[in-house]
Amino acid sequence: MSDAASATKPVKPAGAFSAWEIGLALRYLRAKRKEGGVAMIAIISFIGIMLAVAVLISVMSIMAGFRAELLGRMLSFNGHMYVQGQVLSSPDREQALQRLSDVPGVVSVAPQVQAQSLLRAGGATTGAIVKGIRPQDLSSLNFVYDSLSDEARQTFGQGAYGGDRILIGGALARGLGIGPGDPITLYSPTGADSAFGNLGGLEKTYTVGGVFSSGTSEYDQAFIFMPLEQAQLFFGLEGVWSVIELKVSTPDQMDGYLAPVRDAAGAGAVVTDWRTQMAAFWGALQIERAAMSIILGMVVAIAAMNIISGIVMLVKNKTRDIAILRTVGASPSSILRIFFVAGAAIGVAGTLAGLALGLAFCLNIGAIQHFLEALLGVQLFNSEVYMLDAVPALVDPGDVTWVAVWSLLMSCVASLPPSWNASRIDPVEALRYE
Repeated sequence: MSDAASATKPVKPAGAFSAWEIGLALRYLRAKRKEGGVAMIAIISFIGIMLAVAVLISVMSIMAGFRAELLGRMLSFNGHMYVQGQVLSSPDREQALQRLSDVPGVVSVAPQVQAQSLLRAGGATTGAIVKGIRPQDLSSLNFVYDSLSDEARQTFGQGAYGGDRILIGGALARGLGIGPGDPITLYSPTGADSAFGNLGGLEKTYTVGGVFSSGTSEYDQAFIFMPLEQAQLFFGLEGVWSVIELKVSTPDQMDGYLAPVRDAAGAGAVVTDWRTQMAAFWGALQIERAAMSIILGMVVAIAAMNIISGIVMLVKNKTRDIAILRTVGASPSSILRIFFVAGAAIGVAGTLAGLALGLAFCLNIGAIQHFLEALLGVQLFNSEVYMLDAVPALVDPGDVTWVAVWSLLMSCVASLPPSWNASRIDPVEALRYE
C-alpha cells in the first residue's frame, strides 16, 4: 500500500538555481570548441574582468595613498580646528585654553599670531607669512619638528621676548641662498606702539635658527616660524592672538568636535575646521575621487561586456540542447538561469581573481617598485621630489567593496540579455533544421 502511494506521489520540481542548472552551466563553459563550447572566449572574458578589477583597485588605492599623504602633511602643518572671536581678547583666555585642552579628543591647543612680512637676505627680497608660536607648540608640527636639527629645536624661543632666532622653510632658504646662522631682515607693515603712536613699518634683522621641511613645497616656500612673544612685539600685537589652532585625534570626523569646542571656547567664539579653511582643496579631492571612480568603473563595465559575446556564441552552439531540454520539461526560466549562471560564473571568477591580484599588488607595491628599480637600473619614483621612499597605496575597504559589487553587477547585467534570448527559443523551430 505504501509502495503504491509513493509511486503515485507527484515529484516536487527543482527550485530556482538548482544543482542541475548550475552543473549544466559550468559544464557548458568547460566544453571544448568542437563540442560547441566557448572555453577560449570565457577565458578571455575572465582575464579581461580580472585585469580591469585589479587595475581599478590599484589606481584607487594609489590615489587614496597620495591623497592621505598630502592631506596628512597639510593637516600636520596647519590646525584641524580654529577658534577666533572674542575669546582671543578675553581676560580669561588662558582658562579658555585649558578648557579647550580638556575637550575629549583634542591633542594640542596653540595660540598663534599670523602676519605677512617682507624679507631680505642674500641680496634678494620676497614675501612670506610669519607664524608666531610658543616653543612648546613646535612639537605638534610633526613634519616640521622632525626635520629640524637638535640645536634648532633647543634654541628656538630662547632669549628676551623669545629671542631673535627664527625658522624658515627649505624652499625659501634655497631661493635666498641662506642657511642656519645667516642673517635675514624682516619688514613689518605695522610696528610697535609708543608714546608717539604707532612706529609704522618696523625693520629687524634675525638669525636663521633652522631650516624646516613640512613635506609640502608650497608651505616651505611661504612660511616662517617665530617665537610668539617676538612676533607680537615685531608686528605691534603685544598681548594679542590672531587665532587658536587645535589638533584632534581623528581629523576626518570633525562634526563630533564642533559643539564641545564651541562650549569650551565660550560665548562669542567663532569655531571653524580645516574643511572650511581648505574648502577648495577638499572639494577638488571629492570631485577627483568621484570622477575617477566613474571613469575607471567604465573600464570594468567594458570588460564585463565581453561576456555577452561569449554567451551569445554559447547559446548559438547549444540551440539543439536547448530544444531538447525544453521538450523534456525544462521551463523557459530554467534555460534563462542556466546561461545566466554561465555568464555570472565568469564574472565572479574574474572579480575574485582581480581582487586577489589588486590587493597583492597594493600591499607589496614598495617591494615591487624596488625590485623593478634594481632590475631596470632606473629610479621609478624620485624620493627627493615626492619626499617618499615608495609609491603610497592605501587600501580602502569601502573602495574594494564598491569595485567588487560593481564588477559583479556588470557581469550579471551582461549575462542577462543573451540568457533571455535563449529562454525564448522555440524548441519546434530549433529542431526543425537539425
